[in-house]
Amino acid sequence: MRTSLARSRLRNNEPVRIACMYYPNAMMPAHAAKAGYDAIWLDAEHNTWDRRELQRMIALHHLANIDCIVRTGSRNATDLYHLLEMGATGLMIPLVNTAAEAAALVQAVKFPPLGQRGLDGAGIDNDFYLDGTATYPAAANRETLLIVQIETPQALENIDAIAATKGVDGLFIGPGDLALRLDCPLDWENPKLVAAEDAVAAAAARHQIAWGRPGGGPAQIKRIAAKGGKLIAHGSDFGALMSMLPTYAKAFNEAIPGRNNAATPRHHEA
Repeated sequence: MRTSLARSRLRNNEPVRIACMYYPNAMMPAHAAKAGYDAIWLDAEHNTWDRRELQRMIALHHLANIDCIVRTGSRNATDLYHLLEMGATGLMIPLVNTAAEAAALVQAVKFPPLGQRGLDGAGIDNDFYLDGTATYPAAANRETLLIVQIETPQALENIDAIAATKGVDGLFIGPGDLALRLDCPLDWENPKLVAAEDAVAAAAARHQIAWGRPGGGPAQIKRIAAKGGKLIAHGSDFGALMSMLPTYAKAFNEAIPGRNNAATPRHHEA
């Protein structure tokens, strides 16, 4: 079974560098690996991914030797461990609010003795059964990640019990949902978000699991790392387009001046 870069980093008490992919992009795993990332998080919660697209994209991660963490809104056990059989290194599950929810996820995606994941072994994660399954369950439990997202006041109230759930490998703050539900701006200097971040960091430290969140730049990344955060997301295909296209448009404007480049608003006929 392939050794997880993220797991290796965590075993060495090092941060995991994560980029986000919103839409299928065949070249991103190779470029992210060369740039020094350890993992790409595929967002299948807010974006539509066909199962065959996921299968192909995860295989490209294996080819580039970079971890693939799939964020999915599904709680169906078969759907979840099918993603692992496709070769996903980890699963990120949004809106986990209680220890009971976390425990149900562990049951779905971990093999005994941690959970009750179904055994097959013919997928890419077990090298298509080339060496049988004698070592597969233990290796899968060791090299895959179950990351639960903390995004609500209820989750913060239950944070210690969630972090204590055996088989949960990481806590990841979803800042947009959390700020929305805490009724505060998405500003990491806001006292409500500072308190939430501190609570997640403390619970992760008590139970010796990883935690993290997206970092908007060097200052935020340093802040997360200083608080013991190891799952640090920074950069995405969406963000790259937002920053790249205005830069390229500026080059056009400098070379060919005089055009009004403001987008024309779309009007709908009555």
